[in-house]
Amino acid sequence: QVQLVESGGGLMQPGGSQRLSCAASGLTFRIYIMGWFRQAPGKEREFVVAINQSGGSTVYADSVKGRFTISRDNAKKTVYLQMNMLKPEDTAVYYCAADRVGIISRSPSEYDYWGQGTQVTVSS
Repeated sequence: QVQLVESGGGLMQPGGSQRLSCAASGLTFRIYIMGWFRQAPGKEREFVVAINQSGGSTVYADSVKGRFTISRDNAKKTVYLQMNMLKPEDTAVYYCAADRVGIISRSPSEYDYWGQGTQVTVSS
């Protein structure tokens, strides 16, 4: 079965950096668009960033543009989220997701598979 497993979350200081990873199994990773979403307590799940199948195209939410970077390694079936200049408002559970359709979407409903999430807390 398809599994997406996130790792790398934890407690981070404001201004700090951290890299999240999402390892995929049970799917042909190279044909999927991969995205990162996040959900803070009491809020809707929101789009963070997504990357196309080759890694040549990305779409970022305005709130993370210039601070976060998505990348993927199709050989390792892994997508990464490098987070720099972290802010307290980045605190959330971060989810990776896989979308079989060929166009990057910001809508959670377009994604076919989801990981279990990893908690990111930014606090001093």
